[in-house]
Amino acid sequence: MIDWLQEKSQPYFPETSKAQREPNGLLAAGGQLTPSWLIAAYRRGVFPWFEDNSPILWWSPAPRMVLKAEDFRLGRTLRKLIKKGQFKISCDLAFEEVIYQCAQPREGEAGTWITQEMERAYIRLNKNGISHSVECWNQQGELIGGLYGIQINRVFYGESMFSRENNASKLVFAHFAFFLFASGIALIDCQMHSDHMAQFGAAEISRVEFEVLLAELVKQPHTIQYPKFLT
Repeated sequence: MIDWLQEKSQPYFPETSKAQREPNGLLAAGGQLTPSWLIAAYRRGVFPWFEDNSPILWWSPAPRMVLKAEDFRLGRTLRKLIKKGQFKISCDLAFEEVIYQCAQPREGEAGTWITQEMERAYIRLNKNGISHSVECWNQQGELIGGLYGIQINRVFYGESMFSRENNASKLVFAHFAFFLFASGIALIDCQMHSDHMAQFGAAEISRVEFEVLLAELVKQPHTIQYPKFLT
């Protein structure tokens, strides 16, 4: 059994040690997607993930995949692609379009976990300067890739990305990670294992290690000025 969170109460989450092993990390249901609830959740390392016609579900998977500043790396092929400078990379110029594209079902999938309710919640966070998008534009000015996530002090929580052309999402992440780490971010939360993130140096750590690191970083005040363009 998991805890049911009351909608009208103050943000509250049970101890993450209560999260289920199967499905991995399921912690609680209910609550709200207001800024106060979302910020409280991310500060604890908890995030929402659910589908249409489902209650809000909150997760704390173990192990946790993260990218530390000191582990960030780029492969030779991607370095060559970056040097060509064929694409423009921007920040927060098309947040609503990015999250919309991220919400589109992937090939072979029938639905999406980025519901309209989720879209509205993160758009609200973006208007409050808490969530951010990064966009990749081709030479014709078309949006071909992007990602979005949340920054709280020295942590950036990656949520989702999309790509319309080969390597577009990789280029977006590479430029953005360089910017984040150069700007004082110490940790990018990748949530669950993916080969896509592993190629940049992301690795799995235990929930305990993650939460100890997170607790220290989210209490260090840190503001970043996001430029309109990274390239």
